[in-house]
Amino acid sequence: MAQPAVIAPPLKDELDIVIPTIRNLDFLEMWRPFFQHYHLIIVQDGDPSKTIKVPEGFDYELYNRNDINMILGPKASCISFKDSACRCFGYMVSKKKYIYTIDDDCFVAKDPTGKDINALEQHIRNLLTPSTPFFFNTLYDPYREGADFVRGYPFSLREGVPTAVSHGLWLNIPDYDAPTQLVKPLERNTRYVDAVMTVPKGTLFPMCGMNLGFNRELIGPAMYFGLMGDGQPIGRYDDMWAGWCMKVIADHLGLGVKSGLPYIWHSKASNPFVNLKKEYKGIYWQEELIPFFQSVSLPKDCTTVQKCYLELSKLVKAKLGKVDDYFLKLADAMVTWIEAWDELNPLEAKPAELSNGASK
Repeated sequence: MAQPAVIAPPLKDELDIVIPTIRNLDFLEMWRPFFQHYHLIIVQDGDPSKTIKVPEGFDYELYNRNDINMILGPKASCISFKDSACRCFGYMVSKKKYIYTIDDDCFVAKDPTGKDINALEQHIRNLLTPSTPFFFNTLYDPYREGADFVRGYPFSLREGVPTAVSHGLWLNIPDYDAPTQLVKPLERNTRYVDAVMTVPKGTLFPMCGMNLGFNRELIGPAMYFGLMGDGQPIGRYDDMWAGWCMKVIADHLGLGVKSGLPYIWHSKASNPFVNLKKEYKGIYWQEELIPFFQSVSLPKDCTTVQKCYLELSKLVKAKLGKVDDYFLKLADAMVTWIEAWDELNPLEAKPAELSNGASK
């Protein structure tokens, strides 16, 4: 009898899974059926002398703060310490085309039929199909099985654009800020919405880093999670900062961002009082940050992600430096991040230029 053909996991050799952590990674046992064929990059936060245990059978590399300092030297100052923002170091050292990043308190969720959700597979599906940022399709993602473009959708836009980011969601503990956590301590997200949609051009969104996939070759240098945590006046805005920067650059370069499926199970709520201490300046500052990002206009000669990001750093220094000196420091760190990225990825320092977005 002929043996059934073994189907290789999608993008097995083209995708790294990046995990920031301060604890043993027992949670990987639950993900073993989905992650075991992929390479993991683990970024250990906090005390570098602590030993992090990883379940047997996984292919991984682990970096702690000493490694980061040794690899980046003085440029290590751009990588946050004692904050999950340290994960972006994993993006920098990866040599793969795609990245999936997940937090260590995120478990496998079940769909409404009770079947385990392969989040990684859905992210890959999102990233390998185009986005439609220039015209909204009322059936959401037209590239899903059983869907298409609706009547009245311009045929000239139906090819879509490359998808740079796939933003997944969470069941159980919602991704709330501290004030909302405090007034809704028992609220849980039980709604499974079976939908994926493209975030329209010109629209910002609060990106969450706990269940996130992206095309590193298309948008990697823009996925900097900022200066957060130890020694900084703000925390818990790392992924949102990256999302705002990424989105204005994706819009400029004609790239797409999808949000929706897949869901993971967010297992535990962080302490709202600790969160409030980290967030309170951000809650105040975001009322100026959002109008800033909404008004950003990048020059047409910014035709690579690196050029866009360096231009954005200048705007951050000029416009947001007036809000607080922290943004002067952050703008400098943005430049350091790009310098470090190009140093570790010399072949990407001069990537193929994208011109389709600047003219749209």
